[in-house]
Amino acid sequence: MPRLNFGNWVEDAVKWLQTHMEWLFDFVSKVLTGMYDGVDKVLGAPEPLLMAGIFAVIAFWLRGLVPAVLAFVGFALIDSLQLWDDAMSTLSLVLVASVITIVIAVPLGIWSARNRTVSGVLRPVLDLMQTMPAFVYLIPGVMFFSIGPMPGLIATIIFSMPPGVRMTELGIRQVDGELVEAAEAFGTTPRDTLIRVQLPLALPTIMAGINQVIMLALSMVVIAGMAGAGGLGEQVYAAVTQVNIGGGVESGLAVVILAMYLDRMTGALNQRVSPLGRRALAKAAAAMRGAKLWHYRPGTAVATVGVVVLALIAGGMNLAQNDDKPSASASTNVGHGKQINMGYIPWDEGIATTFLWKELLEQRGYKPNVKQLDPGPLYSGIAKGDIDFQTDAWLPTTHKAYWAKYGSQMTDLGAWYGPTTLELTVPAYMKDINTLDDLKGKAGEFGGKITGIESSAGEMGLLKDKVLPAYGLDGEYKIVSSSTATMLADLDRQIAAKKPILVPLWSPHWAYSKYDLKKLKDTKGAWGKGDELHTVAAKGFESKDPTVAGWLKNFHMDEKQLSSLENTIQSAGKGKEQDGVRTWLKKNPKVADTLAPLPKDKGATAKGKEAGKVVNMGYFPWDEAIATTYLWENLLEDRGYKPKVKQLDPGPLYTALAQGQMDVQFDSWLPTTHKQYMDKYGDRLSDIGAWYGPTSLELTVPSYMKDVNTLDDLKEKAGEFGGKITGIESSAGEMGILKDKVMPAYGLDDDYKLVSSSTATMLADLDRSIAQKKPVVVSLWSPHWAYNKYDLKKLKDPKGAWGKGEKIHVVGKKTFGKDFPELNGWLKNFHMDDKDLASLEDQIQKGGKGNEKASARKWMDDHRDLVDKMAPVGS
Repeated sequence: MPRLNFGNWVEDAVKWLQTHMEWLFDFVSKVLTGMYDGVDKVLGAPEPLLMAGIFAVIAFWLRGLVPAVLAFVGFALIDSLQLWDDAMSTLSLVLVASVITIVIAVPLGIWSARNRTVSGVLRPVLDLMQTMPAFVYLIPGVMFFSIGPMPGLIATIIFSMPPGVRMTELGIRQVDGELVEAAEAFGTTPRDTLIRVQLPLALPTIMAGINQVIMLALSMVVIAGMAGAGGLGEQVYAAVTQVNIGGGVESGLAVVILAMYLDRMTGALNQRVSPLGRRALAKAAAAMRGAKLWHYRPGTAVATVGVVVLALIAGGMNLAQNDDKPSASASTNVGHGKQINMGYIPWDEGIATTFLWKELLEQRGYKPNVKQLDPGPLYSGIAKGDIDFQTDAWLPTTHKAYWAKYGSQMTDLGAWYGPTTLELTVPAYMKDINTLDDLKGKAGEFGGKITGIESSAGEMGLLKDKVLPAYGLDGEYKIVSSSTATMLADLDRQIAAKKPILVPLWSPHWAYSKYDLKKLKDTKGAWGKGDELHTVAAKGFESKDPTVAGWLKNFHMDEKQLSSLENTIQSAGKGKEQDGVRTWLKKNPKVADTLAPLPKDKGATAKGKEAGKVVNMGYFPWDEAIATTYLWENLLEDRGYKPKVKQLDPGPLYTALAQGQMDVQFDSWLPTTHKQYMDKYGDRLSDIGAWYGPTSLELTVPSYMKDVNTLDDLKEKAGEFGGKITGIESSAGEMGILKDKVMPAYGLDDDYKLVSSSTATMLADLDRSIAQKKPVVVSLWSPHWAYNKYDLKKLKDPKGAWGKGEKIHVVGKKTFGKDFPELNGWLKNFHMDDKDLASLEDQIQKGGKGNEKASARKWMDDHRDLVDKMAPVGS
C-alpha cells in the first residue's frame, strides 16, 4: 500500500497558516502574553512569605486552620529552595490557561448537554485532543508563536479542555429530569431552567471538571518547559537533560506542592459556591463537637480583609524597597541595562560559553536572559528574533538541517573553536577494539546497542545513515537515543563497573579528561571532516547591539581554555554554572577584558578645545538631514559645545547661512539639487566638504520580485503592479526626472501611471505591500533608511536615464572655519557609509516623532567607536 503523506499535508497547512494568518497569531500572542505577564507580575511582586500568607488565608477560608498552616509551610519550602519566581511563573501559566479553558469548555459542555448533535460532533474531537501525545502540541505552538510562554499556553488550553467540556455535559445530563419537567411546567424559560435549576445542581460535577482542567494544565506547563515556557517546567527539563537528581527532586517537589494546593483549594471551592456544598458545610459545622477552632473557617468578608491587608503591606514594601542587586560600575556599564536574550542546548561547550557570556555581559552592564532549549526550538527562536544569539552552532555538518531551514533569517558571527571531531568511543580497558572495523561481530559484548544522545543531533543522523552502513554495523547494532546527560551517566556507570560500553562522543569534551577513553579510528573517513563551533545570531542583532556583536565576532577559545572552563563548571555542580564561570575568570583575570574590551576612557565625556561655544545648526526635514543634525547636536553637547537646532525650508536656511544667522547645515546636495542656492549664495558660504556620496535616484521593488532586476524588466509587467508607480511629492526633482526622462527612455510612459503622493504615503504603501508580499514599485533614493528596514532591490539603470549621482556636503557660513576651527576640522573629516547612515535613520524612525535627539543618542551609544572618530578630542 502506498505511503500516505499525511505529515506533509500537515506541514503544508502550517506553512499556509504562517503565511496568511500571521496577523491572527500576532493578535492572539499579544493578548495571551499580556494576560500572562499581568498575572505573573501580580503573583511575583510581593515578598515570597507575604504571598505565602495570602495563599494561607485563602486556604483558611476554604479548608480551615490546619490546611492553612500546611499551605504556608509548603510555599515557604518553595521559597527556601530558591524556586519562588519559577513557581509563580508556573502558577501564572496555569491560572491563565485554566481561565481561558474554562471560559471555552463550560459553554461547550452546556451546548453539548442540550444538543445531541453537537455532543456527537465534539466527542471524537475531544478524544483526539485528550489522547494526542502532549509533546505534539508544542510543535505547531513553536512554529506559530516561537518560544516562550505562548506555545505552552496554547498547548495547555488544548490538552486540558476535554475534561472541562465532558464533566459539564455530564453534570447537566445527570440533573433529575423530573425537576427539569417541573420547572418547565411552572412556565420557566429554558434559560432560567438552565441557570436556576440545572447549573446549581450540576455545579459539583462541573467543579470536578474544573479541578481536572487545572491538574492537566499543571502537568502540561511542565512539559511546555521544553519550548522555553519558563517556570518550574524549565527547571525540571534542565534537571532531566543534565541528569541533575537534586535539582530534579527540588523542582519536582515544588510542582507537587503547587498541585496539592490547587487540587485541595478547587475541591473545597465547591462547598463555597454551590448550594449543595454550602448546605453540606453547614450541616458539618452544626454537628461539630469540641475542637471547633481546628475546623473553623472564616467568612468571606473576613478572608477578603486578610488578603487585602497582606496585599497592601506587600505593595508598601515594594514601593519602599531599593534595588540591592549589584550593578556594573560607571566605567564598565556599556550595556546600560539593555536585555540580551541567549539560548543554549545542554551540551557542555554550549553551557560553558553561554554562562561565560552571561557573566561577561552582566559585568558590562547588560541584563542577559538565558534559556535552555532543544536545537529545534532554539534555532526557531533565533530565526524569529526571540533569541538574540547562541554560541554552540556546529557547522557545516551537525546543525546543517537547521542552517538550511533558518539560515536566511540568521547571522553567522563566526567560528570560535575548531575543527571538532565526531567519534565512537569506548573505555581504554577494551584493548581489542581500536577502530570502527573492530566492532564488526562484537555486538554481543555491548548488548547490541550504541548508547546515543538526542535523536535530533546531527551526529546521530551521521552515525545512523553513514558510519554504521560504511562498516556494515547497521544490522548488528541498535542506536538507543537518549540525551547527552543520560549517555554520560551510563558511561560513568559502566566504567565504574568496568563493563563494555560504546557511545558517540565529540571533541572537545571534558569526558576525555575525566575518564580514560579511546576514540575509535575511522579508517574509511565515514564521519567526514570536523565541524567548527560558531556563534549564530538573529538577523538584525548586529544593528541591535553592534558592541556585543563585535565582541562575539572576535570571540575565540582554544582547547586548553575550553576544557578548563568546562571542568571548573562541572566541579561547581549542577545549577551553579555561573559560580563556576566566576571561579574560572578569577583564575584567568585577563579573559574578560580580552573577550569584552571596554571602550577607551576619552570617549563620550571628553571636552573639546572650544567647549562652551554656541553653534547654530539648521536643517530641512529630509531624513538624512534630521539624522545627522541630531547626531551632531548630541556629539557637540558631549564635547562641551552649546548647539541650537532649528528646522527651516531650504530657501530660508541658505539665506540665514549667507547672512551669518546660522552657522552650519549638513544636507547640501551638490552639484545639482541645490545648485540654485549655491549659485545665489555660494560666495557667502563655506563648503566644508562632502560626507556622503554618490547619492542615487532609483525605482525600487521588494527583493522577493525575482524577475524584476532592471528598468528594462518593468516593460510588459504593468499588470503585476496595477499599472502604477507610487511616487512622492509632485514638486520633487526626482519626480520630474522620472516622468520626463526615465519612463520615456524605457518606454514605460504608456504602460504606467506615475501616482504623486507624499514621501510618507509612498513609504506606507511600500510597508503594506511588503507585509502582504504583493508587487509594488516606488521611487526612492540613496541614502534612505528604508533600505535598512526592508529587503529591497534597486532597479538597475543600464541606459543611465537617472543621470549621475550627487554628494551630500556640509555647508557653513563664510567665517565658519575661522569661528570654529576645531569643529571645522571634525566636519572636514566627517564621513558616513550607507550602512551606518541607514541604521541611524532607521533608529530615528523607530523612536518616533519628537524623539529624534534621544534616538540619535541611542544610536551613538551603540556606535561609540565610530562617534569618537568623528570628534576626536585633542586632534
